[in-house]
Amino acid sequence: MSSVGAAFRLARAGWVLVREGVVAALPGEELSGMPKFGWSVARLFTRRRALSYQRGDRLARAVVRLGPSYVKLGQFLATRPDVVGNDMALDLALLQDKMHTFPKAEAVHAIEASLGRRIDDLYSSFGEPVAAASIAQVHRAEVMREGTASRVAVKVIRPGVRHRFFQDLESYFLAARLQEKYIPSSRRLRPVEVTQTLAQTTRIEMDLRLEAAALSELGENTKDDPGFRVPAVDWERTGRDVLTMEWIDGVKMNDIAGLAAAGHDLKAIATNLIQSFLRHTLRDGFFHADMHPGNLFVEADGTIVAVDLGIAGRLGKKERR
Repeated sequence: MSSVGAAFRLARAGWVLVREGVVAALPGEELSGMPKFGWSVARLFTRRRALSYQRGDRLARAVVRLGPSYVKLGQFLATRPDVVGNDMALDLALLQDKMHTFPKAEAVHAIEASLGRRIDDLYSSFGEPVAAASIAQVHRAEVMREGTASRVAVKVIRPGVRHRFFQDLESYFLAARLQEKYIPSSRRLRPVEVTQTLAQTTRIEMDLRLEAAALSELGENTKDDPGFRVPAVDWERTGRDVLTMEWIDGVKMNDIAGLAAAGHDLKAIATNLIQSFLRHTLRDGFFHADMHPGNLFVEADGTIVAVDLGIAGRLGKKERR
């Protein structure tokens, strides 16, 4: 990818951040020289309407305009308050990884191309999308097993997202290099290395076979654990761009009212979650590294089911000791 193209995309992203008031919300008083001059100029071009929004809302609006790869960038930077500051990290943590769905026909094409089989041969029924995020969306479907229909969740990679992400990644690296060059105080934060980490983790998330393998490994580790499990993977219907797994019926853990209405003991759920995570980390050395409430369901019997295992972590025996 040409540096000219990367510079153009970076300029466009900067313009969106300026217009939506994100740059104006930064603590520019702490800057000096050219960075402070740029911040001052940016404030002049902020949409008047944007000034009435809170900083978190400005970020959300800008990210929606910039597209899926910027959602991932924002979520990643939310885990790095050392890079963006505590206040900005808190705002970024509130970003919802929710995008518009793409057409069912495109999902069908992606599945058939990935698995080399017709959709009717794979699923007895294949429904409309029920959820969509920056990298993939999920469909409800059914498969026939021994004459019985079983519900499954089918996760499909968003068409074109790899190409778009790798294009935007060039812009991220350009921004990181410029930051190191013109803001010497930022060099200790190693922005280029931070960008490399983002690139590595997102590449992993874009291969659904790796998520399937992580689900299977965590499922094997926890098969005898009380109160915690992960969806079973249907490997026959899983490939790089599609992951088929057991459909989960339950209440999302971020739905506090729903949990209470279902009669769940919130304190018991919290205790179970903490104990489960510690078992995975310290006993097995393999854990779900993105276990926020939106990725956790609570079944009727109180069992916690973790989904969306695109990011997993490992600890060696030495670290666990």
